[in-house]
Amino acid sequence: MQWTEMVIAIVSGFALTIMAMPIVIGFFRTKQLGQTTRDEGPKWHEIKTGTPTMGGIVFLIAAIISTVWVAIWQNVLTLGIGLSLFILILYGLLGFLDDFIKVFKKRNLGLTSKQKLIGQIFGGLLFFVAYRFDGLPTELVFPIIGTVDIGWFYGLFIIFWLVGFSNAVNLTDGLDGLVAGTASIAYGAYAIIAWNQQQIDILIICLTIVGGLIGFFFFNKKPAKIFMGDVGSLALGGGLAAISILLHQEWSLLLIGFIFVVETASVMIQVTSFKLRGKRVFKMSPIHHHFEMSGWSEWRVVLTFWAIGLIAAVASLSMIL
Repeated sequence: MQWTEMVIAIVSGFALTIMAMPIVIGFFRTKQLGQTTRDEGPKWHEIKTGTPTMGGIVFLIAAIISTVWVAIWQNVLTLGIGLSLFILILYGLLGFLDDFIKVFKKRNLGLTSKQKLIGQIFGGLLFFVAYRFDGLPTELVFPIIGTVDIGWFYGLFIIFWLVGFSNAVNLTDGLDGLVAGTASIAYGAYAIIAWNQQQIDILIICLTIVGGLIGFFFFNKKPAKIFMGDVGSLALGGGLAAISILLHQEWSLLLIGFIFVVETASVMIQVTSFKLRGKRVFKMSPIHHHFEMSGWSEWRVVLTFWAIGLIAAVASLSMIL
C-alpha cells in the first residue's frame, strides 16, 4: 500500500464525517434532543446539558464505508477487517441503544450494565469462534515465561480484553475532545504497527477511524457542539482491543491505551476505597474529573492526557518496532 492510498483512507473517513456531522447536529437541535448531565458530576458541566450526543454514529459509519471501499480497491477484504468491523458495529449498536434510550426515551440511565455486559460478552464469544475457526494463533507472550499457547483459554482473554477496553474508553469519554484525541493517538500507533507488519487490512481500518475522529474533533472540541456518546466510545474501545489481538500485540494496548487504563483504575480504586474505608481517594472519578475539581481547566486536562497518551504510545512503538 502506497502513501497515496494511505492518505486517501484517512481523507475519506475525515471527509464523510465532516460532511455528515452538521446534518446530524442540526437534526438533534431541531428536535431538541440533547444529553442530560449527571447530578453527581461537576457543577460547571451543567452548561453542557442539551448538547446533542450520539455523534459517534457518524464517524463510525464514515469509517466503515471508507474501510470497505478502500479494502475492495486494494483487494484486502479479509477476515481481519470482518472481525474488526463486527466488533465496531456490535459494540456501537449496544452504545446506540443505550444512547437512544437516554435521549429519545428521556431515561438518564439507558441500558443496564448487565444488558451491555451480556452483549459485549456475546460479541467476544463470536469473535473468538471466528478467530479460532480460521486457525489464527492463540499464543500470548508473558514476561520472563515467554510465548505460551493457551488454546481455548485465549477465548476468555479475548472476551476480557474486548469488554475491558470497551468500558475503559467509555469511562474516559467525559471531557470535550478527550477521547477524540487519545483514541486517534492509539489507532495511529496501531496503524504504524500494522504498516510495519504489512497487515494492510488492519492498516486501512486504523487510518479510516483516525480520519473519522479528526473530522469529529472539529465538532467535539471545547465547547463541544456534539458528544460521541456510548455509540462511539464503546465501539472505539472494542475496536482497539480487537486490533491489538489481530496484530498479535495484545499487551501493547496497556501502554498504547495507557490513559484508558489509568481512567479505569481510578474508578476501581475509588469504589474499592469507599466500600472498604468509607473514604474517597480522588475528589471524583474517573480521574479526569479529579483534576478538574483540583482547579485545572478542561483544556489543560485534555492536552495533558493527550501528551501522556502520545508519550506512552511512542514508548510502546519503540519497544515493538
